[in-house]
Amino acid sequence: MKKAIQISTEDLVFQLDPSETLLEGLERTGHQVEYQCRSGYCGSCRVTLHSGRVEYQEQPLAYLQENEILPCCCRPLEPLEVSVGLITKAKKSA
Repeated sequence: MKKAIQISTEDLVFQLDPSETLLEGLERTGHQVEYQCRSGYCGSCRVTLHSGRVEYQEQPLAYLQENEILPCCCRPLEPLEVSVGLITKAKKSA
């Protein structure tokens, strides 16, 4: 049985359920993440990874730099630290 993995963002630390993608966990916890395809084709959801490792069931088609991940289709292998803010914070600064 897989365990929940700790995710640290700019504003929050939460547990990612083993059954959800990182994008689903970020949405569940109120984070602001752009997305379109949810399958690694468009790259809209890319975020900066500061620490941790992820895997992809299938290699995404979107181009990624070394420190970027696609939360729509990656699965964390260990605790992660990513650059993503909460929705309420993003609206206040707009």
